Amino acid sequence: MSAPGPEAILIAGPTASGKSALAITLAHRLGGTVVNADSMQVYSDLRVLSARPSEAEEAAVPHVLFGHVDGAVNYSVGLWLADAARTLGELRGQGRLPIFTGGTGMYFKGLLRGLSDIPPVPEEVRARVRSEAQGQDPATLHARLTALDPQTAARLRPSDPQRILRALEVFEATGRSLSAFQGARTPGLLDPARCLCLFLAPERKALHARIDERFDAMVAAGALEEVRALAERGLDPALPVMRAHGVPGVLAYLRGEASLEAAIQKGKTDTRHYSKRQFTFIRHQLPEFVWAAPEAAEQAITDMLHR
Repeated sequence: MSAPGPEAILIAGPTASGKSALAITLAHRLGGTVVNADSMQVYSDLRVLSARPSEAEEAAVPHVLFGHVDGAVNYSVGLWLADAARTLGELRGQGRLPIFTGGTGMYFKGLLRGLSDIPPVPEEVRARVRSEAQGQDPATLHARLTALDPQTAARLRPSDPQRILRALEVFEATGRSLSAFQGARTPGLLDPARCLCLFLAPERKALHARIDERFDAMVAAGALEEVRALAERGLDPALPVMRAHGVPGVLAYLRGEASLEAAIQKGKTDTRHYSKRQFTFIRHQLPEFVWAAPEAAEQAITDMLHR
């Protein structure tokens, strides 16, 4: 009797490494459904700047969890895992292979390891914390967190307002440090031993060139108009959608605070820095991922399938 096939295929990698193309190829070949595991591609507002698959690509094979969230939503890993759990149930019922693809390491970690068991924050507490934070720069918010919860503050970058606000919300709701909840975890949705986990690892110089080329293509494809429409919504600047790579720089340009050249350069630089963090996260947090150059990725999957 032949061994059962994988429970799922997980394709991670830095931005612009070719994950989407590989996932589509595998979905055609294996009867799979491409499931988004990128925290910016969930947003309906950001098709261009998040490099979501095109409408033609989404029509070629089934895609789920792409563009299904409004930018006004403070979407989180926990919300994505709830959506992923529902999606897994549906795909199992359909007999389709889930092919998770994206660049958000915490999504993959949540799939395989679960999440810290943190109590839900009441909406009124969340709204109050965010209202009080309006207009405050990240460094000020970090100083506030340091006074309340120095242990968590020491682990967070002062330039990361989303995680700082999350820690403040948990402290306000529970009176306890976010770090106090890190030990207990909910179970993961997938068994790593039954998944094929691949990380696309391009050569860095080539990757940086690809990031720059793609950002220029995004600008040509309507990224400025996309950000202008987002700006007209008047959303909280601390929301994840407002901090997507490219958005802050273009917003500064639209406000007359920066040149278009400077805005584009900021988007490219921020994306290159993020790609470095993506390599680091997988290396240290998810050792079960097999690394492969993009040009060898399909063969790597084939080899894994036949082990």
